[in-house]
Amino acid sequence: MPMVFETIAENLGFPEGPVAMADGSILFVDIKNETLARVLPGRGVETVARIPGGPNGVAIGPDGAAYVCNNGGVYTFVERAPGVTVPGPTPRGFRGGSIQRVDLATGEVSLLYDSCGGRKLLAPDDIVFDRSGGFWFTDSGYQDASAIHKGGVYYATIDGNSIERKAAVPTANGIGLSPDGKTVFVSDTLFGRLWALDLGDDNTVKPGPLPEIMPGRAIATLPGFQWVDSLKVEADGGVCVGTLFAQGITVVRPDGHAEFVAVPNELFVTNLCFAGDDMQDVFVTASSTGRILKTRWPRPGLKLAFNA
Repeated sequence: MPMVFETIAENLGFPEGPVAMADGSILFVDIKNETLARVLPGRGVETVARIPGGPNGVAIGPDGAAYVCNNGGVYTFVERAPGVTVPGPTPRGFRGGSIQRVDLATGEVSLLYDSCGGRKLLAPDDIVFDRSGGFWFTDSGYQDASAIHKGGVYYATIDGNSIERKAAVPTANGIGLSPDGKTVFVSDTLFGRLWALDLGDDNTVKPGPLPEIMPGRAIATLPGFQWVDSLKVEADGGVCVGTLFAQGITVVRPDGHAEFVAVPNELFVTNLCFAGDDMQDVFVTASSTGRILKTRWPRPGLKLAFNA
């Protein structure tokens, strides 16, 4: 039976990174409009902060602030059809992105990281906190006419003093943690692949057989022309990843079985989040049509380490 989706916000730019807040609102970033905003139940959409560049993903940290992956304006945006906007080529002069902190009470935006080991971050994309208060994030890199500028997976702390590149993933996008915190899931967009990076002591990533091309275990590679975007994890370890062009969400179950949830009339299903007392309310960013949707999920989602 097809799932039913309700539109709770529309006429947005290119929404991403939904976060369910304790007050019932949905925090999200809008890449095209360069904002951090929230949907307030019954009261529409409110801008929290202006974030020049390309706010691409957001998570709540242990201090209650919002931490934003800013891709630095890596995309232009192109209207492909009336009401349908998709990311376009990287503009000339692109200089890379950053990780930023946003005070939700004041809207103040501060820079946390824009480089690692003397190397500029390219296009930070998605972020998840672990129980210790540190965070994992992806850098999706970028493509031009002749090359893929490879991204990767990083781990950092909120004090701005520690950042480390943990794995090379060419087009790293979505990121999430397993329920036991011992595995990092990463989607590799252009290759339609979902990786599982198993962690050792001190957040070391156990390398795959060929670390330069296999950062971990490939737990799914989608057939045909399907790109994978941001993701969230279910309470039992299933991984739900937005699937571009296929118009839906691919769910990779712990036993390796994959299922597909169709999201009608949306080319770029980029992300989702779980909410509600039973963690079975799901909010979806239908980005190319500038909407946020709501539905009910058949299984509970995994509670994040921190919320506000």
